[in-house]
Amino acid sequence: MNVTLSGSTGFIGQALSNKMSASGLTVRVITRSSFGLSVEEFSRQFIEGADVVVNLAGAPVAKRWSTAWKQEIMDSRVQTTRKIAEAILVATQKPKVFISGSAIGIYNNSMTHDESSSGFSDSFLAKVCMDWEAEAMKAATATRVVIFRLGVVLGENGGALQKMHLPFSIGLGGKLGTGKQAVSFIHLFDLTEAIMFAINNSGIDGVVNAVSPVPSTNAELTDKLAKVLHQPAWFTVPAFALKIAYGEGAQVLLEGQTVMPDKLVQAGFRFKYPTIQNALVAIYG
Repeated sequence: MNVTLSGSTGFIGQALSNKMSASGLTVRVITRSSFGLSVEEFSRQFIEGADVVVNLAGAPVAKRWSTAWKQEIMDSRVQTTRKIAEAILVATQKPKVFISGSAIGIYNNSMTHDESSSGFSDSFLAKVCMDWEAEAMKAATATRVVIFRLGVVLGENGGALQKMHLPFSIGLGGKLGTGKQAVSFIHLFDLTEAIMFAINNSGIDGVVNAVSPVPSTNAELTDKLAKVLHQPAWFTVPAFALKIAYGEGAQVLLEGQTVMPDKLVQAGFRFKYPTIQNALVAIYG
């Protein structure tokens, strides 16, 4: 099976590329500069001959948002997805499935969401997700489209835990703000398995919530991570300090969505690390 992958140098992309290669799939990588090609040339180089296209491109959101960086967050998702979808539409040989990323930040913070939920936020990140998904769905007339709304991805060498590990490992960890904000997470292993599961199950299409079936909170994550690392976690990082450091981007740390993976569960997918405890033990235990 031939796979075309964008975002291959990222935390998730590297893990997925390694898993695919180990499974005997041939992975063709879309480089950032390639998005400057015409749609026709892009399609010829990256879409023709591909059985699967996976799009994980996107600039980091967990940093201070300047006006320019907000534009980069938007463009790195929307414009890249638009190019891929347009290239699929003009391809002579269409891929069997197009898997594109999104995020649970599309949902509001006031309810529990499954894939049928229309309780969307009015935040900047929600707008990004809506535009991102709309571009991906343009390819639905030509191929099966699966949109993975990613939760907080937990793994050893990147994602949320990369920045948390050092302060927690020396006893300086603590909850963020009240700590009550939801953390709907997924272990990196389960995420890459879920993507492979969706590739191989033609009945899965549309939106898929890529989260564990047992959502957590920032306070619980703080407590469990400190215990796994055998350190105290007495500190609290006040909301105002995060807002000073991250500006509008602090919402990524101070807000959270409670989300359930109904579509994956109903399709028979089994999570290896469903709780925050066994996810963290697998990473650091």
